[in-house]
Amino acid sequence: MGAIDINGLNKSFGQTQVLQDVSLAINAGEFVAVLGPSGCGKTTLLRCLAGFEQIGSGTIHVGGRAMSGPRMHMAPEDRGIGVVFQNYALWPHMTVAQNVAYGLKIAGMSRRDRHARVTHALALVEMGALAERRPADLSGGQRQRVALARCLAMQAQVVLLDEPLANLDVHLRGALEDEFAAFHARTGATMFYITHDQSEAFALADRVAVMDRGRIIQFDRPEALFRQPRCETVAGFIGEGRVIEAEDIVPIGAGRARARVLGAEVELRCAPSETRRKTARISFHPDDLDILADPHRTTASGIGADITRATYRGGYLRTQMTAGPQNRVALTMNIAAHAGIEPGQHITVTLKDGWVIPEARQATG
Repeated sequence: MGAIDINGLNKSFGQTQVLQDVSLAINAGEFVAVLGPSGCGKTTLLRCLAGFEQIGSGTIHVGGRAMSGPRMHMAPEDRGIGVVFQNYALWPHMTVAQNVAYGLKIAGMSRRDRHARVTHALALVEMGALAERRPADLSGGQRQRVALARCLAMQAQVVLLDEPLANLDVHLRGALEDEFAAFHARTGATMFYITHDQSEAFALADRVAVMDRGRIIQFDRPEALFRQPRCETVAGFIGEGRVIEAEDIVPIGAGRARARVLGAEVELRCAPSETRRKTARISFHPDDLDILADPHRTTASGIGADITRATYRGGYLRTQMTAGPQNRVALTMNIAAHAGIEPGQHITVTLKDGWVIPEARQATG
């Protein structure tokens, strides 16, 4: 059983508190990503879970067994947890097969059983033909596959991955994402994946925990993080989100509300508990804006804007503009690459979708 239960976890280095009251309940076999900027505490959280760091307070249970808690700390080698590091952590003097077999040897497995387990694990990650090579003779992607094979050979029910794709080029990252997904499907292991890359987290994880300054500020499905952020921090961090103020929020039922945004009348998504408010913060993304085709016919829904820059991005134009009073509100819009727009042009845009960020009492209630 690979369920993970982290409750009230705190960790400090000297006078600096790195983790603050972190709690996560992760189901056995679930793929969870922890997402956040550098320095937010996500790698420290992984190291506490692995047993490389002793916690200050709180508890960690894996599969119902206590790993860390008041006056107790289980050693990393006794936790039955596999770890895939950013730098692969392979012994340079050992062959691929020897690296994969090392943990089994330490555990006392016979030579014959070790050979069978290693052969099978390397075949699963398509590294059997390179079993006698040393890490220096492998590419970054091949080394990462060896690290995965090591976890497969140990049959770990919980696998921790610390930014495993950070050192790889863009094309190889895509291939290794597929490898991690296949690894998860084959083993049914609980995966705990640390990253600062949103595309990785959203592509792989069942749920994503967003960290900021040592705290978990939202733990949810990728779609919910993108479309229903609980606070401004998540809204601004996920998917190039933009947060601005709206006025005259009036719920109209079915999770919808009317509001005024930059002078235009719009309809937005909102929480069922949303109440009528004079002002609120709303979030949206570049794809939620579009050029209004006939601004004269629907002036109430149009937002006047001046284009400051248009950048060709292949399938679309990345368009930056200013709007609102004194053109002080910066907006970004993605539109079709063939659109005839240029800097200095005045256009009218419409907000197709947006989300009313709940008040603190709604977000936590």
